[in-house]
Amino acid sequence: MSQVKLKSELSLFDVTNLVVGAIIGADIYVASAFGAGYLGPFSLVVWVIAGIIAIVIALCFAQCAALLPKVGGPYAYAKEAWGPFAGFLVGWSLWLAEWVSLAVFPVAFTQYLMFFLPNLSFILQTIVKGLFVAFLVTTNVVGVKAAGKTNDVLTVVKLAPLVLFSAIGLLYIVFHPVIAAGNFTPFLPSGLGNFGITLVLIFWAYAGFEISTIPAGEIKNPGKTIPKAIVVGISIVTVFYLITNFALFGVMPTNQLAGSPTPLATATNSALTSLPMLALICGIIVGVGALISVAGSDESGMIGTSRLGYALAADGLFPRIFAKIHPKFKTPYLGIIIEGAAAFVAAAAARNSGDLGMLIAVSVFFMAASYLATSMSIFFLRRKGMQAQFHLRGGMVIPILGAVFSLYLITQCALTQIVLGLVLLLVGVPIYVKYSPKKEMTELKEALLSREAILKRAHEQEQRFLAHLLQHIKNFFRRITGKKQTWSVTEQG
Repeated sequence: MSQVKLKSELSLFDVTNLVVGAIIGADIYVASAFGAGYLGPFSLVVWVIAGIIAIVIALCFAQCAALLPKVGGPYAYAKEAWGPFAGFLVGWSLWLAEWVSLAVFPVAFTQYLMFFLPNLSFILQTIVKGLFVAFLVTTNVVGVKAAGKTNDVLTVVKLAPLVLFSAIGLLYIVFHPVIAAGNFTPFLPSGLGNFGITLVLIFWAYAGFEISTIPAGEIKNPGKTIPKAIVVGISIVTVFYLITNFALFGVMPTNQLAGSPTPLATATNSALTSLPMLALICGIIVGVGALISVAGSDESGMIGTSRLGYALAADGLFPRIFAKIHPKFKTPYLGIIIEGAAAFVAAAAARNSGDLGMLIAVSVFFMAASYLATSMSIFFLRRKGMQAQFHLRGGMVIPILGAVFSLYLITQCALTQIVLGLVLLLVGVPIYVKYSPKKEMTELKEALLSREAILKRAHEQEQRFLAHLLQHIKNFFRRITGKKQTWSVTEQG
């Protein structure tokens, strides 16, 4: 099996790359059109606000990591602050968030496929969603990982279409400034009445930082490095999102964007209407890139969900079936299969962009609930006398803001979404009653929470999407300066 070792402590560049890798993925292909329908070009401002909220909440996670070193995640923080039942509810909430979010991607994949095959019937769409989920389940159970040059190729395939679209969009704006200016006018076409729901849907694209933490002992000067990495990393993601959406609004009028389930591919065609052959080729590149990126959503979706279910089962709070490991592939295969089946049911019920938005909003409701618990747990952990392993600026201001922002996200979901969320949370109560802590599976906890396990997950996180490109830049810089490679991966039998 592979083992991850450190040749030196993680630098600011390393931790920043991990932050980027945890957040950015296929979400941009899904979330880019929602803002147009509610706020028009003003949604660009909302992307910035969502990034600021993500920074604050991520800093709350950093404070918790300082108080509970080497044991990360909202589940662990709530359990330490308020006991096993509170920990279970938070863990259950986050599991539900990841599960509902996982159901988004089969729907998004089907919508982008219909860019090429627009007349797919409902039955065929359901079959496509089923095949998509089956693909994710299989790859996660088998544990197939792209490596070396293969991973480089996949990174290019995922990023190149977005870079191509942004370049086409920005060039279109330069050569058609009057048309582009008209697309940005009015900047706020229908007031701020839909600000809250727009923020909820856009914030979904920033989620991800909660699924992985790095032991502070592995980071150079963690008190300064961690907050800087959070701010810089999420700022990089925000700029990436802004450029993409700025090009999107420059190319297409708001009313067309609002009704498009495949905005990036459609906008590429629109920008090149005077060059039909080029429009066809570039539209195909962006559309196929979206399909591949969405299909690769298992990197941050199913993997994170199965790991959380595994952790809850290891603590005796979930059925043992979620912790059962495949004898050959060494993955929690039964938990993955159950999660895939549940995600398919939710995805099959979603028929349009409105249903897709509902799934995203419900996912954010659950995420925000776990973020609220994380922010509030800081006060209780400190009250219990826990001392931070390293000093972070912000004191009580950061967790207060984190709690306020989390509450705001919760309250901006529609009443039906909140009710559905609360009902699903209550479903967890009998699960806890049946599986409440009777026996912890110590060997499973060690496999999940050991230094080696955490570092291995962090190394895998650095191979994702935009983070993989940054990794190559980092390696090039190290070769020039003669600095040592931080990560070392060795194979052990």
